[in-house]
Amino acid sequence: MSPEPSAYHRRIAAANRVAILDAATDLFLESGYDRTSLARVAERAGVSKATLFKQFPTKAALFEATVLAAGDSPDETIELPPPGAFHAGLVMLGRAYAELLSRPRVAELIRTVIAESPRFPELRARTFDFGTLPVLAALGRYFRAESAAGSAQVDDPDMAATQFLGMIATVVFWPRLVHVGWSLTQAETQRVVDEAARTMVARYETRAPLA
Repeated sequence: MSPEPSAYHRRIAAANRVAILDAATDLFLESGYDRTSLARVAERAGVSKATLFKQFPTKAALFEATVLAAGDSPDETIELPPPGAFHAGLVMLGRAYAELLSRPRVAELIRTVIAESPRFPELRARTFDFGTLPVLAALGRYFRAESAAGSAQVDDPDMAATQFLGMIATVVFWPRLVHVGWSLTQAETQRVVDEAARTMVARYETRAPLA
């Protein structure tokens, strides 16, 4: 049985993985999938080909890891705001989602996935929920907590979560996907989130309307 790697070697492996994924992202976006070789990725990342192959034995595996890493939620266990301030809680969760959608290169990578979708049908399906699943789950829990506290009446929390995120993505993300160079300012993004939250409050809150 081979010994467990030391903490030092684990740190080195983690740093190499980050360097490889960064280099691969650059090259896939610059050159496309077909014209990107593992040798070029290793050279740009500053690692040996053996090191790259140890973590990513094929170009397909590296491409999939590159795309999915860009959509990782910053925290898979999103902290829920306490119930009782429905609008403020929705704004907090909505901003976390908008931040994810506004990350550099997310739209570019999804365009690449669309172009390569015949080759990676499973990746295309996973990218459909790009980074949203932890936020959807958190919103579902939040709607249930607000309903239990009597602040809101949400009969279908999962549907409500999908509606809320859809209102944000429609303005913050999808135009970026189809219009290269399109962007929102931070203030504009915050307004989108606030208006989406106000819409949900108007539909589901059981207390007096938001001023």
